[in-house]
Amino acid sequence: MKALEVALISSASPGFLRNVGSQMAGQCRLMECYSLPEAAQMIQLHRPDIVVFDVRSASPQQLARTYAIISNVKSVDCVLVIVPGQLTYDSLPEEILHSTRMIAITNHDENYHELVESILRPEKPAADSVLENEAVVDQYQTQKPAALLQGMKEPLPQISRQQSARINASDDSRNCSEVVDSVPGLMAEKFRTRTPELRIMLKRLEVAARHNVTILLIGETGAGKTHLASLIHEHSTRHNEPFLHVACGALPGELIESELFGHVKGAFTSAHADKDGKFLVAGSGTILLDEIDVLTPDQQVKLLRVIEKGEFEPVGSNKTLHVKARVIAASNLQLQPLVESGRFRPDLYYRLNTLSFTLPPLRKRLPDIEPLARFFVHQHASNLGIDVVEITPEFLDCLLRYPWPGNVREMENAIRSAVIYSHDGRMMPDTLPSHVIEGHAGPGNDPSVAAFFSVRRGESLENRIELTEKDIIEQALLSNSFSRTNTAKHLGISRVTLYNKMRKYGILPER
Repeated sequence: MKALEVALISSASPGFLRNVGSQMAGQCRLMECYSLPEAAQMIQLHRPDIVVFDVRSASPQQLARTYAIISNVKSVDCVLVIVPGQLTYDSLPEEILHSTRMIAITNHDENYHELVESILRPEKPAADSVLENEAVVDQYQTQKPAALLQGMKEPLPQISRQQSARINASDDSRNCSEVVDSVPGLMAEKFRTRTPELRIMLKRLEVAARHNVTILLIGETGAGKTHLASLIHEHSTRHNEPFLHVACGALPGELIESELFGHVKGAFTSAHADKDGKFLVAGSGTILLDEIDVLTPDQQVKLLRVIEKGEFEPVGSNKTLHVKARVIAASNLQLQPLVESGRFRPDLYYRLNTLSFTLPPLRKRLPDIEPLARFFVHQHASNLGIDVVEITPEFLDCLLRYPWPGNVREMENAIRSAVIYSHDGRMMPDTLPSHVIEGHAGPGNDPSVAAFFSVRRGESLENRIELTEKDIIEQALLSNSFSRTNTAKHLGISRVTLYNKMRKYGILPER
């Protein structure tokens, strides 16, 4: 096996990534991801020497997507980490046999050192290995080991012949991520969320994206509304058309109407020539109207007419023009209180509220912090030309202890700074900005920002009333690597009570 320089680990398990990653750190440049689409993109961009896919809990569909990714890469050693009896070599498509090894471990095995030894040095498996009577099979063997296959359970379905034919016919230079572009649920993967209720919302949003309907996004500044709007555009039939982002809050009030609808020469003092508004410039694409809560009542009337009839007149003109673009509206504030206070028109509110989606702040999406952090570390390390070989558990813990009033945008900026100050490629807590380390959060409108700090490890659930039960349970699950047994002990409640509360708050993992 050639000298290892770059390795990629793909797993939905934070504990697996953290433990295997710490064992491999220092032996290579290590990259980590949580999803198959992200793995496909990273393989295409970084060309790792080895890719480890943790497929122990993978569904048949996820296995098929994994096979498709492997079949589209060349000269890469791929390792499938499975549970004993999950797969056989007969169950793998022929086109990936030459580049794929399987290593079986139990879901409760904690001997990650021997697992890493088996991954990195297949020619020298340990005597008491984690394989539990399985054999480590080198990728260069031409014979399928019959002894290995004995006693294994019925294999999961293979890729169909039609799928294999499509894969074999594809061009070698094709981007790996294109293989999974049409897979349902991809919006949740691209948004890099592991929060169950948010994944459910994104599945509904993915359906709405395919239809020509106006969508309203509600969420705090920096929570990801612009990114989500661009994903809606990507998943629509308009994805080849322009996507325009109009920040209404950044425009002077007297110019918003001109920017949106355009104007004719002489309409006002500085109108020296005709100008097309954003609705015309967007063509048949998508226009995101951010911070629509700043629009005046007169401007809201015009927007309502655009949404309902697709018509408007430029400022200073009597000529009616027609809108072809799809409208996505966004607001940092809930609109219902604005309606009640007379600042927002009820008719526009009820028109927009039909397909309204609320994006929770990052402090209420704790499972998302680690995958987002890993993504930003690798992204900025690549952009800045800095090699990051390890993301320490202490670094991630520090991120989890901060409420991020500025949401994803604030965290990305903090991580960019941390990459710059990383020590020999290691992401440590002291590389983060001082206010994050010390827990001095900036201003936030939501009282949960201040209440966030009231959560302390080791306290029972009945004594931690400052935050909602949902927030407390999510934090406890994260700190206990999602072990329900340990989380229940941590909170001082039974496993049955924990399960019922997880079901109540919609934080059970997807099946």
